[in-house]
Amino acid sequence: MVDKALDLQRDGLDWVSRRAWNHRQARMRLFHQLLATAKRPLRILDAGGLEAYWTQLGFTASEDLHITLLNLESERVHSPRFTSVPGDVRDMRLFGDAEFDVVYSNSVIEHVGNLSAQLAMAREIQRVGKAYFVQTPNRGFFLEPHFFIPFVHWLPRNTRPWVVTHFGLQVGAAGLRRRRPSPELLAEAAEIRLLSRRELRACFPGAAIWTERWCGMAKSFVAYGRWNLIREAAGS
Repeated sequence: MVDKALDLQRDGLDWVSRRAWNHRQARMRLFHQLLATAKRPLRILDAGGLEAYWTQLGFTASEDLHITLLNLESERVHSPRFTSVPGDVRDMRLFGDAEFDVVYSNSVIEHVGNLSAQLAMAREIQRVGKAYFVQTPNRGFFLEPHFFIPFVHWLPRNTRPWVVTHFGLQVGAAGLRRRRPSPELLAEAAEIRLLSRRELRACFPGAAIWTERWCGMAKSFVAYGRWNLIREAAGS
């Protein structure tokens, strides 16, 4: 019975993963539009990102653009335009105030812990970056985007691991496939805390909030702000 339910879930959600890719492309168009207004050269910090993410999106760091990747563990990078360093997005003490022109973060803030930890990450982003661009899924949207299970993020925290273990999917090379049960999966299911629009605004006071929509419903949000600090002066 569980396998039949998974088949229906997989068939119904394969196209959702394709739509998610389209949304990501639209999000990057907004990011490119903002970058086009900024002074060069630019130093970007990707809080919680990987070089492969930028490569997949067809984003190549140019001579006047350098991207630093910050994760709990550093990774091997292939382009000299990328640097990978180990650190905690909630405490970026290795960086100085306004050390980066832009801090970018995609679907990371929901992984760092409770609201207090999320506020800490947001404060650090705004401390080390002159401008910022932070995306996170909407807690009010019916589909949980990490496991592709409807409504699971609205369940009590102690019930989520069982649901995710039996019905969780992930995006692979051949589309959506079942996730294998593991201690890491159970920890992730219990850890993720999606934010509402109100909470995201509390994390980034004064930010503009861009909404990604699916069938008229708010699927995720992007908080971005202070781009005027790095904007190219007219006529320069």
